[in-house]
Amino acid sequence: MKKIKNLILFLGGLLLLAGCSFPGLASNQSEDTVAITGGITTESQILASMVADMVEHYTDKQTTIINNLGTTNINHEAMMNGDADISSTRYTGTDVASTLLLPPEKDPAKALKLVQKEFKERYNQDWLASYGFDNTYVFLVRKDTAEKYNLKTVSDLKDVAGELKVGADRAWMTREGDGYPGFTKEYGFKFDSIYPMQIGLVYDAVAAHRMDVVLGYSTDGRIASYDLVMLEDDRQYFPPYDASPIINDELAQRDPEVKDALGRLAGKIDTETMQKLNYQSDNNLVEPSIVAERFLEQHNYFEDEE
Repeated sequence: MKKIKNLILFLGGLLLLAGCSFPGLASNQSEDTVAITGGITTESQILASMVADMVEHYTDKQTTIINNLGTTNINHEAMMNGDADISSTRYTGTDVASTLLLPPEKDPAKALKLVQKEFKERYNQDWLASYGFDNTYVFLVRKDTAEKYNLKTVSDLKDVAGELKVGADRAWMTREGDGYPGFTKEYGFKFDSIYPMQIGLVYDAVAAHRMDVVLGYSTDGRIASYDLVMLEDDRQYFPPYDASPIINDELAQRDPEVKDALGRLAGKIDTETMQKLNYQSDNNLVEPSIVAERFLEQHNYFEDEE
């Protein structure tokens, strides 16, 4: 099968301009091409390539990857506008709060059932089983900072919240449910100096001493690259963020082999494995698409899976 994969880079804000669709996709895309959303993180780009490789391996479809979608809401709009058929990387906790606007659900199994039910009923989308990992938020500090202030848990930050510069994901800063407003209520303190940042920049910022504390992702390979310390969420504020792909019902019904191909990835990537895959790209500078391809080849595209 001839393999064609177009990597289309868009600034996420384009999607929100007057509710426009992505130029050149929705109107011209044929049923032979499956459009897949990625994102701005290494993880989302690896998984988007993995999804595309699985679709092309098991079906006669071509694929298009839409990367650089900056937020979950933009990713969701791409699916709703018909610009995308598959959203490769969605997290239960994030979508419960930011898309469904529901209270956090801290039981992983209940959170998965909740998003599956609501996405089917509200959006005609099929939220598939998790890849097998939970990419939760985690507060990170350098070792020197952890030792200086004796930081082991998030609660330990309370007594030094006025001394530290904190960098956090822009979307998290204002999001209800699992965001900063809820955090301040759960932990009972605020940071005097907290800066909204693009999530991909927080690791470099803390490593370069521009920030003292940052909010990152537990599967990010740069945690190992920079030898950062993860602080325990001792009040268990953050809900589960189990990662799954979503597929439009129309595509799933028209071409069930596409959904079947994605189903082979269920439970195949645990948290440690995802962190290692991210490390290959973030630390060793291997292109996300190559990381994805090598992983699938190593596992023979999970061909022994039904």
